[in-house]
Amino acid sequence: MSAAFRVEAAVVGAGVLGLAAARALAMRGREVIILERAESIGTGTSSRNSEVIHAGIYYPPRSLKARLCVRGRKMMYDYCSTHGVDHRTVGKLIVATDPSQLNDELCTIERRAISNGVTDLIRLTPDDVAANFEPEVTCHGSLYSPSTGLIDSHMFMASLLGEAQEYGASLALGCNVEGIGRNVVQGGDKGEGLGEGAEGIVVRAGGMDLHCDNVVNCAG
Repeated sequence: MSAAFRVEAAVVGAGVLGLAAARALAMRGREVIILERAESIGTGTSSRNSEVIHAGIYYPPRSLKARLCVRGRKMMYDYCSTHGVDHRTVGKLIVATDPSQLNDELCTIERRAISNGVTDLIRLTPDDVAANFEPEVTCHGSLYSPSTGLIDSHMFMASLLGEAQEYGASLALGCNVEGIGRNVVQGGDKGEGLGEGAEGIVVRAGGMDLHCDNVVNCAG
């Protein structure tokens, strides 16, 4: 029989999203446990990416993804600066390799970026690119995005985890979630679900039944 425990909130997955969610909940005074099936944090998508801080140029205008990217980029730079997370605002060149792209693709990209609230793009001539960025680039012109950057994702995740733990969150590594169900108690009768106990959500993981008020699923 599984051991039963009570916790206010369980976060499934210790990647960037899971750690950020756990940090936010813990900072609001919630009792939080982070459940991660691997033996260390951030071993999935969070550590297998280009570590780019995107400006928000390419997403469909006025889409949720565009709004969150632009807002999140500003928040990310602020967080990195105040928490000592390694990052660099390196910028990005979007080059026209054919003359027709100057008034076609580049104009479309520029209009979309402006619609998304990215208003810092700069038009560059081939001479500008060669003199100020990369002399080996052959192009007919370029858009420069100064707010595109890079981040050390591992340092970022370590910072999120550290803050979450400072506010009382717990981390369980090597803890595979086997099932999530709802346990409803009405009139003294046990409802259908995983485990026994008070009304709420039951997470079965690592030989335990965790009775939770809230579960945030950030598994990869």
